Amino acid sequence: MKKSALSFSSETLIRSAGSVVATAAATIIIFLIGRDVLGQTVIALLYILLVGWITATWGQGPGIISAVLSAFCFDFFFIPPYFTLAVGELEGWLVLAIFLAVAILIVGRIQAGLSKAEASERDAIFMYELSAVLAGLGSREDIVDALAKHLQRMFGAQLVEVSLQPSSPSQFISARVPDDGAVGTKPDLMLPIMGISTPKLVGEIHVWRGHGWLPPEDGRLLRNFATQVAVALERVQPGA
Repeated sequence: MKKSALSFSSETLIRSAGSVVATAAATIIIFLIGRDVLGQTVIALLYILLVGWITATWGQGPGIISAVLSAFCFDFFFIPPYFTLAVGELEGWLVLAIFLAVAILIVGRIQAGLSKAEASERDAIFMYELSAVLAGLGSREDIVDALAKHLQRMFGAQLVEVSLQPSSPSQFISARVPDDGAVGTKPDLMLPIMGISTPKLVGEIHVWRGHGWLPPEDGRLLRNFATQVAVALERVQPGA
């Protein structure tokens, strides 16, 4: 675990340093071309493009660093009086404020889009692995046991319980992972499994949060998940 944390810190530091270098390099290029040639509007747009590229490539933290540094360089080199952090006219203040606001907004929107894409990829992997787990299982007992193990592993859960509604006392089926796990609190996630051919309660899944993530109970992922489990249960149901 310590090695992973160190690696993550090094990667973050490298990306942050990269955003500083990229912003400085862009400033040098723009300055050499000439502020009179480009004008404040074009220079601001070039910085905005740079901030967007850095955010999409290296993430939100480096993007914010680039946005703040770009605002500093924009003020220092391209807003009169030059080579000071002072802003001489109201127009200069407005240009600088609008630039910084747009840059931060772009960072937030890009990061939101990246987070959504990552969540979609994670959900797709989750459903694919669930399909692989359920495929080929020939009994309801096997499905319940495999389901509990899969959920505990995927969510990093402290405890997972899966139980089916019995048609008779002798047909009660349940699984708990870990086997000796016990908690005295209410589950963090309670998911009903409804029948497909007959709309009635087939079973329930209870999950106690551990060190991993839990999707929202009313989200599309868990709805699709419960449907897929119900289909697998009906496939192996006696007389199906």
